[in-house]
Amino acid sequence: MTAPDYVTIFNEEKLLQLFPADRSDDFFEALYGDASEGAYDIRLAFDAYKPEGKELRFSFQLHERPGKCLACNLTYGLPEVFSRHPIINAKGLVDQIAKSIGKEIKAWQVGITNSVSKQLHSVPLTLQLV
Repeated sequence: MTAPDYVTIFNEEKLLQLFPADRSDDFFEALYGDASEGAYDIRLAFDAYKPEGKELRFSFQLHERPGKCLACNLTYGLPEVFSRHPIINAKGLVDQIAKSIGKEIKAWQVGITNSVSKQLHSVPLTLQLV
């Protein structure tokens, strides 16, 4: 049996359906009381499928907003925040992903923030399939 083509399944349209663009503003509205205070936009990206560990790897990409400073903003505590915050809703996102592919998730984890560049940070989301 061949593995599904996850790159095709998790195309840009599907990723936006799973994690809408306006969720960034909702997150900062809840956090600061004003969406314009946010230093970045959060986007969901599909990174890879690792068949040896039955892992789907996604990431929350933090894109610096114009006139803001992502590097100056606190992004290293985000894994814990993203794991629990109701607007990010990582657990609900994991459930939606599982439903999208018709598979059960054995475990999931939000990983440590990676600094890709001054304007882009990435927070891994790894799902292990049953």
